[in-house]
Amino acid sequence: MQSVRKRLWLIALVTMIAASAAWAQDLASIEKRVTVKKLDNGLTLIIYERPEAPVFSFATVVNAGSAQEVTGITGLAHMFEHMAFKGSEEIGTTDVVAEKAALAKVEDAYAAYDAERRKEVGRDDAKVAALEKAWKDAIDAAQKFVVSNEFSKVVDQAGATGMNAFTAQDETAYFYSLPANRLELWAFLESSRFYRPVFREFYKERDVVMEERRMTFESRPIGRLIDQFVSAAFVAHPYHSVGIGWPSDLRTISATDAAAFFKKYYVPSNMVIAVVGDVKAAEAMPIMEKYFGRLPKSPAPEPLRTLEPPQKAERTVVLHEQSQPIYIEGYHRPAITDPDDAVYDVMEVLLSEGRTSRLYRSLVRDKKIAANANGGNGFPGNKYPSLFTFIAFTAPGHNNAELRAAIEEQLTRLKTEDVTPEELQSVKTRVKAQTIRQLDSNSGLALQLATVQTLFGDWRELFRTVDRIDKVTAADVKRVAAKTFTPENRTIGYIDNSKPATPAGGAK
Repeated sequence: MQSVRKRLWLIALVTMIAASAAWAQDLASIEKRVTVKKLDNGLTLIIYERPEAPVFSFATVVNAGSAQEVTGITGLAHMFEHMAFKGSEEIGTTDVVAEKAALAKVEDAYAAYDAERRKEVGRDDAKVAALEKAWKDAIDAAQKFVVSNEFSKVVDQAGATGMNAFTAQDETAYFYSLPANRLELWAFLESSRFYRPVFREFYKERDVVMEERRMTFESRPIGRLIDQFVSAAFVAHPYHSVGIGWPSDLRTISATDAAAFFKKYYVPSNMVIAVVGDVKAAEAMPIMEKYFGRLPKSPAPEPLRTLEPPQKAERTVVLHEQSQPIYIEGYHRPAITDPDDAVYDVMEVLLSEGRTSRLYRSLVRDKKIAANANGGNGFPGNKYPSLFTFIAFTAPGHNNAELRAAIEEQLTRLKTEDVTPEELQSVKTRVKAQTIRQLDSNSGLALQLATVQTLFGDWRELFRTVDRIDKVTAADVKRVAAKTFTPENRTIGYIDNSKPATPAGGAK
């Protein structure tokens, strides 16, 4: 067993040394492998030549997520994650012209049904039932033209791996990997998804998303707690809604709503595509221009208007449930573009990353009041001012008050005591190692390049992160902690499983 552990340690060490050596390249040498081009329609393309294996990965990042939703359409951004795998005008249908006509009838029928059922006064339930049947009949008629899962089958047959997507508060991303000789097929397929989208099976996928919400939030104590915690922490900014949307909105959003959202946000000027792998920019860029250049030019959407006002008083959310007690607290912090962002990264690792972190050592190892304790930086998003959060699960025989006091003790230390040079250096090393690991794979690097280009307007910021972390001092940590971790800036949420006291003289 000892020899096996030693071999694994050596492998990890060699891997880290190799990654560190690659990282040590100066930015000028990295730039030689990167080609960036902004097309006439506004789309930004990035190619990173990495010919170590005959494959490539891509990431398409749309600069729109749940934060771009408004009242009535929450959950809509997430729908595109589902819609993008339904194909295009060329893939996923037996007759696109007839299908579009059928889908238009679906929308007309749904609009009539939805208008009647949402009447607050004078609703005719018999009419609602008839209109619902007409809508569902229209869906059945449109379904006859659908070739299920054809897009995924085409991609799989081309040798794709890791095909997936995600929707966050700040962005929506699509990605997978392919053999290097499938670049033109990929460019055709990926551009087709956004050229003339077809919102087929929209209401079927809407039901899937509603079930996801039930499973993730409504059926789990921690999900219910997070739902309420986020809503309390943000009173104005769209971050106050968990990304999957409110139940009432999910029951009413339509494909017509989706088309309007797509027209506004899924425009070339609001998208970045990065390709990393065994591709030569001189050969790949013309192919990408050919297909992605056909996306119609449209102005970029306006910036988000609503900002979260400064929090002036502590907020508390309590869920009374018969489940394991869980404690969460969060503090407002600036967006990722803030000059102090690197300080927050250092504090995250110092306080809550792994078994050597201060929270784990104090709450779990030493005091044994928590089964687990950690935190996160930039929740629920990071493009806009967000939260620095901590979460802990109580150990048997202990309670939330103990967790709160123990976390407060660690935050007080951070505000009043200098982090030792040894601890600070250890944290910096771990932060850098995490950054390196994110860039180890083609897919990870593609996603990071596209995301950073979207957030900062310059992919180079990705490679400047380490320099900013290296410059963080103990005084920086103390300064930022003091301005962030204050009672009036705090939102608390916890599950209380204590049984209510029986009133005097009451039933037993």
